[in-house]
Amino acid sequence: METPNLHLVKAYLLKLQDDICQGLENEDGTAHFHEDRWERPQGGEGRSRVLINGDVFEQAGVNFSHVYGESLPAAATAKRADLAGCSFQAIGVSLVLHPKNPYVPTTHFNVRFFIAQKPNANPIWWFGGGFDLTPYYGFTEDCKHWHQVAKAACEPFGQAVYPMFKQQCDEYFYLKHRQEPRGIGGLFFDDLCEWEFNKSFAFMQSVGNQFLSAYLPIVQRRKNAPYGEVERDFQLYRRGRYVEFNLIYDRGTLFGLQFGGRTESILMSLPPKVIWRYDWQPKTDTPEAKLYDYFLVPRDWLNE
Repeated sequence: METPNLHLVKAYLLKLQDDICQGLENEDGTAHFHEDRWERPQGGEGRSRVLINGDVFEQAGVNFSHVYGESLPAAATAKRADLAGCSFQAIGVSLVLHPKNPYVPTTHFNVRFFIAQKPNANPIWWFGGGFDLTPYYGFTEDCKHWHQVAKAACEPFGQAVYPMFKQQCDEYFYLKHRQEPRGIGGLFFDDLCEWEFNKSFAFMQSVGNQFLSAYLPIVQRRKNAPYGEVERDFQLYRRGRYVEFNLIYDRGTLFGLQFGGRTESILMSLPPKVIWRYDWQPKTDTPEAKLYDYFLVPRDWLNE
């Protein structure tokens, strides 16, 4: 059996953070990431990078973290009772990008590796991650492109991989209290340990390496689209759904908060501006209504 190599994963993730930040700075054209390096007294370190008030991105956060401890919080053991009492290390890169133009979608991406162990026992390890897209104004060509790249990331690992992780993404990024998807999905995988370590690590790298190829062409198509107060208001309203999901359901957010992680880094995923409105409904036959009626429903984007 292959031995998990945490140092190899860490080296890849540090470079991935560098590459993604450079790609986003190049796309924005004016703003740069501010970096905070931090240490966790109980064990761990990280690099939090935030770009604010750029030409393209109103706020972009790209985090690297490596934390460890003697026991896992409830969010990590809710579905894995066998992990109770294990020491652990968790390492990953996560990002959320909130664009300025309402026609550019918000996106979330993360890849992570966990390894846990009880005394005198073999380590338990797994990979997780994925990416998903949250448009405010939907475009079919953008959705198809997003899922084409997601499928391409999965294809070397088997024909069943993309449909499985697409379905898991649709199921995970769902606001149960509103009976509404957060966006148009993508990929979501967790507890990935069925394959040998090298294959699992290669899959995580494939997902990580494809993210900019999935997102930047959409940004380039939409970032200069003209918009007005109506579109901006709708964007801020829909950002409220993002806040609701992250604070109620997101396992990464819950893990960080329960674990006593760095609050500023955990909550950098929240948008800088957002509004809520009581019982608001879009007018019939408007672009805003089309988001609900056509895009925020389960779809097989690649075969329609």
